[in-house]
Amino acid sequence: MIITVLDYGAGNVRSLVNAVEKMGGTVKMVEKPQDILDADKLIFPGVGNYASMLDILHQRDFVTPLREYLRADRPFLGICVGMQALFEGSEEELIPGESIGFFKGRVERFKTDLSVPHIGWNGVSIKQDSPLLAGVEPDTKFYFVHSYHIVPEDKDIILTTTTYDYPYASAVQQGNIMGTQFHPEKSGQAGLQLLKNFIEVDDLRAKGPLDTPARGLSKRVIACLDVRSNDNGDLVVTKGDQYDVREEGSVRNLGKPVSLAGKYYEQGADEITFLNITGFRDFPLEDMPMLQVLEETSKNVFVPLTIGGGIREFTDSNGKHYTALDVASRYFRAGADKISIGSDAVYVAEDYIKTGEKTGKSAIEQISLKYGAQAVVISIDPQRVWVTAPEDAPKHHVMASPETGPEGQRYCWYQCTVKGGREARDIDAVALAKACEALGAGEILLNCIDKDGTNSGFALELITAVRDAVTIPVIASSGAGCEAHFSEVFEKTGAEAALAAGIFHREEVPIQAVKQHLADKGIEVRQ
Repeated sequence: MIITVLDYGAGNVRSLVNAVEKMGGTVKMVEKPQDILDADKLIFPGVGNYASMLDILHQRDFVTPLREYLRADRPFLGICVGMQALFEGSEEELIPGESIGFFKGRVERFKTDLSVPHIGWNGVSIKQDSPLLAGVEPDTKFYFVHSYHIVPEDKDIILTTTTYDYPYASAVQQGNIMGTQFHPEKSGQAGLQLLKNFIEVDDLRAKGPLDTPARGLSKRVIACLDVRSNDNGDLVVTKGDQYDVREEGSVRNLGKPVSLAGKYYEQGADEITFLNITGFRDFPLEDMPMLQVLEETSKNVFVPLTIGGGIREFTDSNGKHYTALDVASRYFRAGADKISIGSDAVYVAEDYIKTGEKTGKSAIEQISLKYGAQAVVISIDPQRVWVTAPEDAPKHHVMASPETGPEGQRYCWYQCTVKGGREARDIDAVALAKACEALGAGEILLNCIDKDGTNSGFALELITAVRDAVTIPVIASSGAGCEAHFSEVFEKTGAEAALAAGIFHREEVPIQAVKQHLADKGIEVRQ
């Protein structure tokens, strides 16, 4: 079966192509308007800005043939923004007369005190007996990453609902026209089954109403792979202690990145994060080893992939200039779902705090505008600075510490660093997180140099302070040494996810053991 994919140029389409091919489909990409009308089955994936998506569709003359295809009730699957495109407009930016307008209704931003974007594995309550969801267990979770959701006027088209503070429509179906807010290509075996059904079933029309129960949002367990070239020039996964990756003079070699990522996917990791800490990051677009890692990993790993390292504006040795958006776009096309910005975010935040003005030119702003806030993760690398009293650091967010400093201090603030922890800056972690959220970031990856490699548990006071200061999700990182550290960080802070590296690489604590421990503690997880 040939599956036609309408790729309008935003986001990670490679994973969808890989998933369709893994399920037996052959992919044809839309290159001209007639390709839409010639399709037997059409998938429209999308991420990012609703208005930008519509603008591109109009520029490429795709809107008229797409409307004709939909009116003919031919098999169609819209994913995320590809589903939102079917509605009349969006709070993100309403463009009267330019929307597809196939379904009555609008797209609205989440109105909740919970973190937005809604990121993670959440359950669905199935409302129609649809062949699209045949073989999908009622308590299955799918992967969501979005700030806006659909509000259909006709409730009969709702295929599934999902609860994130309140229930909302997370998938729709009318005849052979279907759309999902979640990403099947990033939802493991359940998502692959859904795609298999779409590929193989001739008549996808629903057979009647249903009403299945659904589980809630999971806390995410993320496997992190620090990747760099060793002294022999091989790309390896390594792990440092306080960011020192050498042991007895040599770079620690804990395995190959593609094979380890596959292993963690099979073990149940909710996401995989690659942090490129190698020495050739001065030329990100020529950094073919990391691009190849993403391309190869996305062939068999169907959970979200994040890439960090070297995503910034630069000019190469030949004088060619690249924007941060150019670099990020190349990584997205290679298979990344999110990009992580570290040092560059610190410099941008410093300027923003100083002026109070957004330039629109920073990596955070550019990438967020095109791909959506959910695609931009800010990696914060702070180290603790001890003070005797809060007034000793009036410009910074001082907090009480459960530990004591070398001179008996009971207070500290967390100073941000750049260049892999080698250079300290005069900005604290809380200020950085707040500034980056204001600039358009959608998630915080919160590390801690003092905790890295210690296996002593997460820096709970730091995580709590940052989580209380922002409205976007926070990933706790650095310090995990046992299963109990994961339940502790989830029970004592508002973190939505927890990340670990060394304990997984050294097989000291299996991912499934962490998941089982959390489940035993009554913490919602994806099994």
